[in-house]
Amino acid sequence: MHPLDQARGHLTRREFFGRTATGIGAAALAHLLSRDGLLAGPPAITGFPGFAPKAKRVIYLFMNGGPTHVDIFDWKPALREMHGQPVPESYVGGKRFSTMTGVADGKLMLAPIEPFRQHGQSGAWVSDLMPHTAAIADELCFIKSMHTDAVNHAPAISFLLSGGQLPGRPTLGAWLSYGLGSETENLPAFVVMTSVSKGTSCGQIFYEFYWGSGFLPSRYQGVQFRSSGDPVLYLSNPSGVDRGMKRDMLDDLARLNEQKLHDFGDPEIATRIAQYEMAFRMQDSVPELADFRDEPASVLESYGPDVREPGSFAHNCLMARRLIERGSRCVQLMHAGWDQHNSLTTELYTQCRDTDRASAALVMDLKQRGLLDDTLVIWGGEFGRTPFIQGKLDDRPRWGRDHHPYAFTVWAAGGGVKPGLSFGASDDLGMNAVENPVHVHDFQATVLHLMGIDHKRLTYRFQGRDFRLTDVHGEIVRGVIS
Repeated sequence: MHPLDQARGHLTRREFFGRTATGIGAAALAHLLSRDGLLAGPPAITGFPGFAPKAKRVIYLFMNGGPTHVDIFDWKPALREMHGQPVPESYVGGKRFSTMTGVADGKLMLAPIEPFRQHGQSGAWVSDLMPHTAAIADELCFIKSMHTDAVNHAPAISFLLSGGQLPGRPTLGAWLSYGLGSETENLPAFVVMTSVSKGTSCGQIFYEFYWGSGFLPSRYQGVQFRSSGDPVLYLSNPSGVDRGMKRDMLDDLARLNEQKLHDFGDPEIATRIAQYEMAFRMQDSVPELADFRDEPASVLESYGPDVREPGSFAHNCLMARRLIERGSRCVQLMHAGWDQHNSLTTELYTQCRDTDRASAALVMDLKQRGLLDDTLVIWGGEFGRTPFIQGKLDDRPRWGRDHHPYAFTVWAAGGGVKPGLSFGASDDLGMNAVENPVHVHDFQATVLHLMGIDHKRLTYRFQGRDFRLTDVHGEIVRGVIS
């Protein structure tokens, strides 16, 4: 085939319009550059925040696997009284549980495995499993009436973080980056770190769509920091390459990419340009970020002995505080291992020990630095655990609870939520949300509202319709807003 004919055969529709229709190509390019924040002006899209925000940034402590609300934060005396008795049919009739439970009829009720006590002036009930969280109860807003639509982990996590059970939609951090832009040029707006307790048998997987940008340009997706070694690869230049040489190489590469962007108008080329520049700046910013030598000994001690161990939850909590201090918009910490199907009396203790102290230390560290007022901290998982047992009652070492979407607890601190509040309630067995129920979309709408965003207005058109984090419904939970 003649080379010209071969080239025409590979010419895509996008390339045809980009090369031949100068007016269309220029207009499309201007739109893409504006949308991706590459034209002069603010990095965020127009109109956000739409009103004065109570929070400027979010730290989401996401507990993968479904923490057991009835053993940690949702005290139900009736569970102790009914220990070993069959669950009343009126509580579970017609409800869908995981295939491990199937039909819940006849399942036996299981009492909380550790005592609960009231704490602080608020009188919040917290299990002895969480002594450090209990000590800061007056700083926290407990939402005890959360409920969701999904009964298995990946769909439920995706639903809570992206508004859809199927992968492929933008997550909360991506929406915030898209709507509000970044407060820094030297670090990503949206950072993700993962951890798991040592020795856990939980098989939870960290799927990348938990922090993906979906159909938004990929520059808005979360940047995952590694759990061992340097947080980011290739922070050091290769031998023989100094910073000036690297700068010259990137300038040349940027000119080539800009020409491709001009020719084809592909927003992913704009992302590539922006990410190369971000990577260059991170060679300076990340080593300083990860160096804890400037932290007072008292601060390091407050986070616990694991704080110096990269990849631990405690280390990630301190990194989160340092990130938001330096301008990151959203930091998402994901800690796996809460899926106690047969390990309530063993691994639940480990999970609480590994997360309790550092979570409380983070809240108080932010407060002491004057950052808590405009930083929203969230702690919670994708659902709760069943009030009835999974396993045999006479086999205590293997007691467990199954997934439970109908009621669970999260807590939030700072960023415009009311401290010392327990909002909503589940029924007397912790089975169903009955007082001020809060659906996942209600929770998402509230988080966006605290950030100065009307959840109905933050949209992106994809495949013929406008999408938003809250999909087609969601009400702001005004009872938790200060």
